[in-house]
Amino acid sequence: MKVIVTCGPSYEPIDEVRRLTNFSSGELGVMLSESLTKAGHEVFCLKGSGATYRDPQSPCVVRRFDTNDDLLGLFRELAKAQSIGAVFQVAALCDYKVCRVMDEQGNSCDSPKIASRSGALSIELEPATKVLPQLRGLFPGAVLVGWKYELAGTREDVVARAERQVREAGVTACVVNGKAFGQGFGLYEQGKVSSVFGDKSELANALPAWLARQVSVRARV
Repeated sequence: MKVIVTCGPSYEPIDEVRRLTNFSSGELGVMLSESLTKAGHEVFCLKGSGATYRDPQSPCVVRRFDTNDDLLGLFRELAKAQSIGAVFQVAALCDYKVCRVMDEQGNSCDSPKIASRSGALSIELEPATKVLPQLRGLFPGAVLVGWKYELAGTREDVVARAERQVREAGVTACVVNGKAFGQGFGLYEQGKVSSVFGDKSELANALPAWLARQVSVRARV
Protein backbone atom coordinates (compact mmCIF):
# COMPACT_ATOMS: atom_id res chain seq x y z
CA MET A 1 0.00 0.00 0.00
CA LYS A 2 1.14 3.57 -0.67
CA VAL A 3 1.08 5.62 2.53
CA ILE A 4 1.73 9.28 3.33
CA VAL A 5 3.21 10.32 6.69
CA THR A 6 3.74 13.99 7.54
CA CYS A 7 6.12 15.11 10.24
CA GLY A 8 7.86 18.14 11.70
CA PRO A 9 6.56 21.71 11.88
CA SER A 10 5.28 24.08 9.25
CA TYR A 11 6.06 27.77 9.46
CA GLU A 12 4.46 31.02 8.35
CA PRO A 13 6.73 33.98 7.50
CA ILE A 14 6.74 37.29 9.38
CA ASP A 15 9.25 38.69 6.90
CA GLU A 16 11.88 36.96 4.79
CA VAL A 17 14.08 36.07 7.79
CA ARG A 18 11.59 35.66 10.67
CA ARG A 19 8.77 33.20 11.08
CA LEU A 20 5.98 31.78 13.24
CA THR A 21 6.22 28.06 13.87
CA ASN A 22 5.35 25.21 16.21
CA PHE A 23 7.87 23.08 18.05
CA SER A 24 8.15 19.63 16.53
CA SER A 25 11.31 17.61 15.97
CA GLY A 26 9.67 15.28 13.43
CA GLU A 27 10.82 12.23 15.42
CA LEU A 28 7.45 10.48 15.69
CA GLY A 29 6.66 10.83 12.00
CA VAL A 30 10.08 9.50 11.03
CA MET A 31 9.68 6.53 13.38
CA LEU A 32 6.24 5.81 11.93
CA SER A 33 7.57 6.09 8.37
CA GLU A 34 10.26 3.52 9.17
CA SER A 35 7.77 1.19 10.88
CA LEU A 36 5.35 1.34 7.94
CA THR A 37 8.16 0.70 5.47
CA LYS A 38 9.28 -2.36 7.42
CA ALA A 39 5.68 -3.59 7.25
CA GLY A 40 5.93 -3.55 3.46
CA HIS A 41 4.30 -0.24 2.59
CA GLU A 42 5.60 2.34 0.12
CA VAL A 43 5.92 5.47 2.25
CA PHE A 44 5.99 9.12 1.23
CA CYS A 45 7.41 11.06 4.19
CA LEU A 46 6.46 14.74 3.92
CA LYS A 47 8.82 16.46 6.34
CA GLY A 48 8.77 20.07 7.52
CA SER A 49 11.99 21.91 6.68
CA GLY A 50 12.25 22.98 10.32
CA ALA A 51 12.34 19.41 11.65
CA THR A 52 15.53 18.66 13.60
CA TYR A 53 15.24 14.86 13.66
CA ARG A 54 17.06 12.81 11.03
CA ASP A 55 15.46 11.54 7.82
CA PRO A 56 14.05 7.99 7.75
CA GLN A 57 16.76 5.36 7.43
CA SER A 58 14.42 3.00 5.60
CA PRO A 59 13.77 3.54 1.85
CA CYS A 60 11.07 6.20 2.00
CA VAL A 61 10.43 9.00 -0.46
CA VAL A 62 11.15 12.19 1.53
CA ARG A 63 9.67 15.50 0.38
CA ARG A 64 10.09 18.85 2.16
CA PHE A 65 7.52 21.52 2.93
CA ASP A 66 7.64 24.93 4.57
CA THR A 67 4.14 26.39 4.99
CA ASN A 68 0.71 24.80 5.32
CA ASP A 69 0.05 25.73 1.70
CA ASP A 70 3.26 23.99 0.62
CA LEU A 71 2.11 20.80 2.34
CA LEU A 72 -1.34 21.03 0.79
CA GLY A 73 0.34 21.38 -2.61
CA LEU A 74 2.31 18.17 -2.00
CA PHE A 75 -0.89 16.37 -1.01
CA ARG A 76 -2.59 17.51 -4.21
CA GLU A 77 0.39 16.40 -6.29
CA LEU A 78 0.44 12.93 -4.71
CA ALA A 79 -3.34 12.58 -4.99
CA LYS A 80 -3.05 13.02 -8.76
CA ALA A 81 0.03 10.86 -9.27
CA GLN A 82 -0.38 8.02 -6.77
CA SER A 83 -3.03 5.65 -5.44
CA ILE A 84 -2.73 6.50 -1.75
CA GLY A 85 -4.25 4.03 0.71
CA ALA A 86 -3.56 5.81 3.99
CA VAL A 87 -2.47 9.20 5.35
CA PHE A 88 -1.06 9.83 8.82
CA GLN A 89 -1.13 13.59 9.48
CA VAL A 90 1.47 13.80 12.27
CA ALA A 91 2.95 17.22 11.37
CA ALA A 92 2.51 20.18 13.72
CA LEU A 93 0.93 22.74 11.42
CA CYS A 94 0.47 26.44 12.10
CA ASP A 95 -2.97 27.59 13.20
CA TYR A 96 -2.27 31.21 12.24
CA LYS A 97 -0.35 33.18 9.65
CA VAL A 98 0.71 36.82 9.54
CA CYS A 99 -1.80 39.15 7.97
CA ARG A 100 0.01 42.43 8.67
CA VAL A 101 2.92 43.82 10.69
CA MET A 102 2.54 47.41 11.97
CA ASP A 103 4.80 49.86 13.77
CA GLU A 104 3.75 52.00 16.73
CA GLN A 105 2.12 54.53 14.41
CA GLY A 106 0.00 51.86 12.73
CA ASN A 107 2.02 51.90 9.52
CA SER A 108 2.50 48.60 7.72
CA CYS A 109 6.00 47.15 7.79
CA ASP A 110 6.57 45.28 4.55
CA SER A 111 10.36 45.26 4.35
CA PRO A 112 12.03 41.94 3.46
CA LYS A 113 13.82 42.28 6.82
CA ILE A 114 12.03 44.53 9.29
CA ALA A 115 14.62 46.70 11.01
CA SER A 116 15.16 46.05 14.71
CA ARG A 117 15.16 49.86 15.16
CA SER A 118 11.53 49.99 14.16
CA GLY A 119 10.54 49.88 17.83
CA ALA A 120 7.54 48.00 19.15
CA LEU A 121 5.61 46.11 16.48
CA SER A 122 2.10 44.74 16.32
CA ILE A 123 1.46 41.55 14.36
CA GLU A 124 -2.05 40.89 13.10
CA LEU A 125 -2.76 37.20 12.60
CA GLU A 126 -5.38 35.38 10.59
CA PRO A 127 -6.19 31.66 10.37
CA ALA A 128 -3.71 29.65 8.32
CA THR A 129 -4.86 27.16 5.69
CA LYS A 130 -6.54 24.15 7.29
CA VAL A 131 -5.08 21.05 5.66
CA LEU A 132 -6.73 18.13 7.44
CA PRO A 133 -10.34 18.94 6.43
CA GLN A 134 -9.28 18.85 2.77
CA LEU A 135 -7.74 15.39 2.84
CA ARG A 136 -10.96 13.37 2.59
CA GLY A 137 -11.76 15.11 -0.69
CA LEU A 138 -8.28 14.39 -2.03
CA PHE A 139 -8.15 10.78 -0.80
CA PRO A 140 -11.80 9.65 -0.64
CA GLY A 141 -11.10 5.96 -0.09
CA ALA A 142 -8.05 6.21 2.14
CA VAL A 143 -7.59 5.50 5.83
CA LEU A 144 -6.99 8.94 7.36
CA VAL A 145 -5.48 9.52 10.81
CA GLY A 146 -5.33 12.96 12.41
CA TRP A 147 -3.62 14.16 15.59
CA LYS A 148 -4.74 16.17 18.62
CA TYR A 149 -2.02 17.50 20.93
CA GLU A 150 -3.62 19.37 23.82
CA LEU A 151 -2.13 21.03 26.90
CA ALA A 152 -5.17 22.61 28.56
CA GLY A 153 -8.31 20.92 29.84
CA THR A 154 -9.09 17.40 30.94
CA ARG A 155 -8.79 14.00 29.32
CA GLU A 156 -12.51 14.18 28.57
CA ASP A 157 -11.99 17.51 26.82
CA VAL A 158 -9.29 16.00 24.61
CA VAL A 159 -11.51 13.06 23.70
CA ALA A 160 -14.33 15.46 22.81
CA ARG A 161 -11.98 17.39 20.50
CA ALA A 162 -10.89 14.16 18.87
CA GLU A 163 -14.51 13.20 18.28
CA ARG A 164 -15.13 16.59 16.70
CA GLN A 165 -12.12 16.14 14.41
CA VAL A 166 -13.37 12.73 13.29
CA ARG A 167 -16.83 14.13 12.62
CA GLU A 168 -15.84 17.38 10.92
CA ALA A 169 -12.72 16.32 8.99
CA GLY A 170 -13.93 12.84 8.08
CA VAL A 171 -10.84 11.10 9.43
CA THR A 172 -10.88 7.41 10.33
CA ALA A 173 -9.17 7.89 13.68
CA CYS A 174 -7.36 10.50 15.75
CA VAL A 175 -4.26 10.10 17.89
CA VAL A 176 -4.48 12.15 21.09
CA ASN A 177 -1.68 13.19 23.43
CA GLY A 178 -0.32 16.06 25.50
CA LYS A 179 -0.57 17.23 29.10
CA ALA A 180 -4.38 17.35 28.99
CA PHE A 181 -4.60 13.70 27.90
CA GLY A 182 -1.98 12.42 30.31
CA GLN A 183 0.88 10.01 29.83
CA GLY A 184 1.29 8.30 26.50
CA PHE A 185 -0.85 8.37 23.37
CA GLY A 186 -4.46 7.36 22.79
CA LEU A 187 -6.10 6.21 19.56
CA TYR A 188 -9.64 7.55 19.25
CA GLU A 189 -11.93 5.69 16.85
CA GLN A 190 -15.56 4.63 16.65
CA GLY A 191 -16.63 6.83 19.56
CA LYS A 192 -13.96 5.91 22.09
CA VAL A 193 -10.25 5.69 22.87
CA SER A 194 -9.68 2.13 21.69
CA SER A 195 -5.99 1.84 22.61
CA VAL A 196 -3.38 3.61 24.73
CA PHE A 197 0.34 3.45 23.98
CA GLY A 198 3.09 4.26 26.44
CA ASP A 199 5.47 6.20 24.21
CA LYS A 200 6.32 7.18 20.63
CA SER A 201 8.05 3.91 19.85
CA GLU A 202 5.11 1.81 21.03
CA LEU A 203 2.70 3.91 18.99
CA ALA A 204 4.82 3.83 15.83
CA ASN A 205 5.26 0.07 16.08
CA ALA A 206 1.53 -0.54 16.67
CA LEU A 207 0.03 1.58 13.90
CA PRO A 208 1.04 -0.66 10.96
CA ALA A 209 -0.86 -3.59 12.51
CA TRP A 210 -3.82 -1.29 13.17
CA LEU A 211 -3.72 -0.17 9.52
CA ALA A 212 -3.68 -3.80 8.37
CA ARG A 213 -6.84 -4.46 10.39
CA GLN A 214 -8.52 -1.42 8.87
CA VAL A 215 -7.69 -2.63 5.37
CA SER A 216 -8.94 -6.13 6.18
CA VAL A 217 -12.27 -4.83 7.51
CA ARG A 218 -12.77 -2.64 4.44
CA ALA A 219 -12.00 -5.55 2.13
CA ARG A 220 -14.78 -7.60 3.74
CA VAL A 221 -17.37 -4.85 3.43
